[in-house]
Amino acid sequence: MSLQRRRELYTIIQLWTSYNGASPNSTNTRFYHHERLGIRAEVPSLYIGAQKSISNKYLNSFGVRAARLWNTLPREVNTAETLDRFKVLLGRWLDQYPDNPPVKGYRTQNGNSILDWVLVIRVKGDV
Repeated sequence: MSLQRRRELYTIIQLWTSYNGASPNSTNTRFYHHERLGIRAEVPSLYIGAQKSISNKYLNSFGVRAARLWNTLPREVNTAETLDRFKVLLGRWLDQYPDNPPVKGYRTQNGNSILDWVLVIRVKGDV
């Protein structure tokens, strides 16, 4: 498993523990329940007139990336009752996405983020 994939995996697990009260919600992420999609995280908003450098920092901040990663999870995964069950379901869900980290000097299909792969696979209609 690539370093990037592990980092995203632990980010998702951190949000699950925050939602379930097992760890403090230090990013003040707000969660809400969606009837069809399960538990969703609210992505913090950004001022529309913000400079490009500010918007890049915003998109790469933990709160935004974590919420966007969490919102890619299917209902079966994000509504798991226990941490162990959540990890098993998360692992199975992640197995359907390739883990091809970028190699310097070679072109890649995308940045290998779960966010990128979810878009690629949804567009192809494989999932």
